[in-house]
Amino acid sequence: MLSIKNTYAKNSDRYIGSFLAVWTLFNIIQACTLELHSDEAYYWLYSRFLDWGYFDHPPIVALFIRAGDLLMHNELGLRFINIFSSTASLFLLWKTAERCGASARWFILVAGGMFTLHIYGFITTPDGPLLFFTALFFYVYQRYLQKDTWPQAVLLGIILAGLLYSKYHGILLVGFTILADIKILKRGTFWLIALMALALYTPHILWQINHNYPSVAYHLADRSEKTYRFDYTFFYMLSQVLMAGVLTGWLLFYRGFALRASDNFTRVLKVNFIGTILFFLFTSLRGEVQPQWTIIAFAALLTWLSAQLSVTTPPKWLQQLAVANIIIIAVIRLLVIAQPAPVKQVQAIKKFFGYKDWAHTIKQKAGDSWVVMNDGFQLPAKYCYYNNTLKCFSYDSRYYRLTQFEIWPLEDSVQNKRVFYVAREPDNATTDTISTATGKWYTGWIDSLRTYQRVTITTNEKKLTLKPGQAHTFNLTITNPYQYPISFSNTGIKQKVILEACFFDGKQEVDVQVADNSFNKLQIKPGRNAHFAFTVKAPSKKGRYDMLFSLHTTPFNGNRNSGFITFVVE
Repeated sequence: MLSIKNTYAKNSDRYIGSFLAVWTLFNIIQACTLELHSDEAYYWLYSRFLDWGYFDHPPIVALFIRAGDLLMHNELGLRFINIFSSTASLFLLWKTAERCGASARWFILVAGGMFTLHIYGFITTPDGPLLFFTALFFYVYQRYLQKDTWPQAVLLGIILAGLLYSKYHGILLVGFTILADIKILKRGTFWLIALMALALYTPHILWQINHNYPSVAYHLADRSEKTYRFDYTFFYMLSQVLMAGVLTGWLLFYRGFALRASDNFTRVLKVNFIGTILFFLFTSLRGEVQPQWTIIAFAALLTWLSAQLSVTTPPKWLQQLAVANIIIIAVIRLLVIAQPAPVKQVQAIKKFFGYKDWAHTIKQKAGDSWVVMNDGFQLPAKYCYYNNTLKCFSYDSRYYRLTQFEIWPLEDSVQNKRVFYVAREPDNATTDTISTATGKWYTGWIDSLRTYQRVTITTNEKKLTLKPGQAHTFNLTITNPYQYPISFSNTGIKQKVILEACFFDGKQEVDVQVADNSFNKLQIKPGRNAHFAFTVKAPSKKGRYDMLFSLHTTPFNGNRNSGFITFVVE
């Protein structure tokens, strides 16, 4: 009997070893043959400015990229750590599933068919580190439930900190695990886990406090839509099923919701799967949900369901369907590697091609000068990566969202300099065009650039109810965050600055009001404030509006220098 078990274990290890070897090789080839996703280039910029936090995410993705980039500055280098992290994640999930009774066959059939694991097995985003620490958490927590020891509690505290340093979604794993196994709170070692994780996470909390909680404001408020959109919910549900398996996802989801958990640990897996899926279903009511955000749920589903399928007798057609599912994904990945012309025109894949040539073409025009682009962190990041430089700045207008470019000191370096401007559409600053593999781009030189992107404008009012046309005076506090004094004077300066109050109805700007010339007399020392009274009139049409204050310097559209103030006109 013991000999049979040993033989089975050896066979399982051999099958899993072969699967992980093929998995890793596939990801290496994919990484070498595919240009960067826009977000990957943005996170590469993170790695150039290592910090305890960033506007969008915690910092571990930056450490992954920095380590790989030190080995080689190319796509494989950037993705190198994430590739082996993906392999390690699957190995940990296998060892966890094996203890639940999973066979190598069903683990491979389920894991190999999960499209989301394939995509983020080589593309480097915060979801890669999140998957790794999720797998590590399940691996250690399973043993912690069986044997309560202080060393395992310390290890879990470190793992929880790693989860939260990977992506804020890690808090869902913590919450749903406690919900599934509430008795865990009675263990003395649980509180050691909590204290250890909190202590290790404190630097990031302090970073948020020192930067006025940018990530909190962005994820909880700025990403929300004003009105519900059914397509967000529909495409969320559709994407989750497809990510679970092009052919088998529907059945995996059905079984994941329907099957009963047999013990504490499998209940933890089930609650994390169902809870995460339902949480993001709820968030689809307030905005778009990206398919990979539920990667915690897929890790739990893979571990639990591969064990359930192994100890039951699934119909033969399910195995055949799972094999076909893997073949379809393998063919898709091989086509992306081969890159025939029709594949390169697919919208979801098109963004991976042509930007290396694009970046080099712009560099030839700009030379060693700074490059400035309007509205968007992705393209400046790609320009920087493919030219291995930091000399590209993103001007984020009031029609766009805030990004890490509002925190980095890059804006300081372009002030009063002659810069090369690149835009997707022509505007009053473009004078020429360049053609690249990504299409036509409009360019021009801007003499003596002047921007105030990091200047903040605050006021005590958050919501006002006024009559149509009624005037209200805001007492504004304008803060200079730079290491040099700023002046709003327009005397003898080509690039004029104007303070504007901008009203939005949804995403549509409906009214712009300009401050009087006394604003241009303001001068602010480094790190100091100035006060200005700005009288604004409510829109003439009744309704609900969002208003913000914007410093508008030609030839740009004006920044988002304040938060939104709600105007109710009745």
